Amino acid sequence: MVMGVERLARVQRAVLLASAATVTVTAWVWLMQGHHVWHAGFGSAIAMWLAMTLAMMTPAALGWLFTFASLVRTAGAMCAFAAAYFAVWLGYSAVGAGLQWGLRGILRDGGRLPPMAAGLVLIGAGAVHFAPLSQSCLKHCRNPLTYFLMKWDNGPQSGFRIGLMHGAYCVGCCWALMLTGFAMGLMNFVWMGVLTVLVCVEKLVPGGDRVAAAAAVGLMVWGLGMMLTR
Repeated sequence: MVMGVERLARVQRAVLLASAATVTVTAWVWLMQGHHVWHAGFGSAIAMWLAMTLAMMTPAALGWLFTFASLVRTAGAMCAFAAAYFAVWLGYSAVGAGLQWGLRGILRDGGRLPPMAAGLVLIGAGAVHFAPLSQSCLKHCRNPLTYFLMKWDNGPQSGFRIGLMHGAYCVGCCWALMLTGFAMGLMNFVWMGVLTVLVCVEKLVPGGDRVAAAAAVGLMVWGLGMMLTR
């Protein structure tokens, strides 16, 4: 019986890992094949921002997915959790697309702001990291089991509710970091890769919160240098 449960858990983790990898790779391929342009219409901009969030945030959500799966072991609850989580990011994508649409008159090639504004964005993103709300959200994202032990219930809507809550915390942790695309270029795939690694490290790796703090200081220094050398 124990071996059967352990085998089921291994299969479940493998399916989750394969699904997350498929979503991540598909989003990256779609972006890199150019099925979007940074100066496109509002609907296309939302699709672009959602693809960026899928590409960057799906790997970072694996820890929560694995922990949640170990508690529920049902496909329906897992799908509800994932759907709710990315529904929150869809809302963020609409906001990002709205900013992109509003700034389209000053964005340069690749979706980059002028140096002075770009520097301010980097400084702001670094400073936001140290705000109490951001720190609280990061603490939540790094401790899924603690949250489940405190907030768990077995109701039919539990997966969707927890997915919404985690999505909100995740946006609270990363919203400013995602906006640095306006400073480095919305279509800067190297920068997207850097952000993906940084988000995964700060949420999943022991000591990742310290790495994130160092990166935030680096962003502020980089932004200041960008403004001074414009």
